[in-house]
Amino acid sequence: MARELDADVIVVGGGPAGASTAHSLARAGVDVLVLDRASFPRDKTCAEYLSPQASRILSDMNVLDEIERSGPAHLAGMRVRAPDGHYADGEFASNHGFHPFRDYGLAVRRTILDEIVLNGARAVGARVEELARVTDVAKNHTGRVSGVTVMAPEGEARSLTSRFVVGADGLRSVVGKRLDLTHTSRFFPKRLALVAHYRNVRDVGALGEMHVDHKGYFGIVDVGGGLMNVAVVVPMSRAREMGEGRTEFFDQWIASRPHLAERFVGAERVTDVRATGPFATASRPAWAPGTALVGDAADFFDPFTGEGIYAALRGGEMLAPFIVEALRGAPQKENRVLAAYEKARRSEFGGKWKLERIVGMAIAYPYFLNNAAKALSRRKEMADLLVGVAGDFIPTGLVLNPRFLFNLFISPAFRT
Repeated sequence: MARELDADVIVVGGGPAGASTAHSLARAGVDVLVLDRASFPRDKTCAEYLSPQASRILSDMNVLDEIERSGPAHLAGMRVRAPDGHYADGEFASNHGFHPFRDYGLAVRRTILDEIVLNGARAVGARVEELARVTDVAKNHTGRVSGVTVMAPEGEARSLTSRFVVGADGLRSVVGKRLDLTHTSRFFPKRLALVAHYRNVRDVGALGEMHVDHKGYFGIVDVGGGLMNVAVVVPMSRAREMGEGRTEFFDQWIASRPHLAERFVGAERVTDVRATGPFATASRPAWAPGTALVGDAADFFDPFTGEGIYAALRGGEMLAPFIVEALRGAPQKENRVLAAYEKARRSEFGGKWKLERIVGMAIAYPYFLNNAAKALSRRKEMADLLVGVAGDFIPTGLVLNPRFLFNLFISPAFRT
């Protein structure tokens, strides 16, 4: 006699990707169980930035008002400082003719955001089990994924079965690794991020800031309540140099750069310096029989353009209808449905992946980023367009065309 399933769908990971997937599935009438190793609220090393279009998804999930009540910062756009000291500002609200869901992005602590979004999934019927660490993926006699192995806090292992498993478990996805779906790119720079929170940093306004130099880049953004998210991102080659002294490395990075150090006089670091990375991971394809990956578990290249949370929310929203179709259709058609998910995913995010890689390579070669900053500082309409693409409401094709890229990276060299 066949064992009764523990859920139609098991979602591994309760962050934005898992919560968005679970919300959409539960709203469609699917019995979904979310498993997360943490207890919420929980912290997550992240830039904590959400693009303007992320608010559209949060509104659809009926959690945007609660997030606003938590006191997030509203971001008008982004500022980039190039290695040669040139600044370029881009704003979401502009005269380019494109209109985001709202004219600003949000920045909010993950301790606040993730719990609210996960509770949004609970509110429409998703079941959630916290302190449930998934350690392995189970397969049936045909090789199709059929469930997961879960470790309880007291160390007891148990098996849970389902018709489908979603890997929404982040950069080091257990689901992706066990199924050999993810790999680290060999062709693009790999970076490590150090993140901490400060109070009383000077001159932080309504623009998120990225400061690039020859050894990496630095980001700072107001996340509400007088708190600043501060990040240093460096090549993985410097991890050994850093050793166990990540706090000393972090402090020295700021202190050795006068344009940053003066803003931190009197500032107070209120959280530990935490590390995440390496980045430059991808899954091609992001599915196998009985499973699919979403969010950082599927792809994460570099945090510079701030794609993570939006891509997680949008990815879950996209994936759910394909799972519903697979669950309700003939079993022999499942792989065709999942292949269609992969095609839709590439169509949705492919242009952004290209842009992320172009920006990532420019960061590695300061000559090009210096040229870009000069161009963007002289032509604000270009800066606004680029920030709108990064803000997820302007098509990437408008900045990936040869003329725009020439004017961005090459043309300024002829004017100096």
